[in-house]
Amino acid sequence: MEEKDRLGAKLHDKGRGDEDQYMAQVERERLARLSAGGGVGARACPRDGDSLVTRIEHKVSVDVCPTCHGIWLDNGELETILRNEEEPSVTRWLRVLLGR
Repeated sequence: MEEKDRLGAKLHDKGRGDEDQYMAQVERERLARLSAGGGVGARACPRDGDSLVTRIEHKVSVDVCPTCHGIWLDNGELETILRNEEEPSVTRWLRVLLGR
């Protein structure tokens, strides 16, 4: 029975090692994407590292990730959206969301 337990422990250790190797590879690929897109003015998505695309939404320049569809706002952009009276539904939604 002891032999079976040692084999199970070895299989568990191998699985853990394989997982560590996979995660290291994922991290290397993510870092490579970050460094490849790191030119002047290029910004990387904080979530997945892909290059962000700048779009104008509600009269504010926002950064959008084409991969995870995350939207990233710079300092002051949220307040600009909240002050925009031409889009009352968006303003209302954001006020409710933020509890303002």
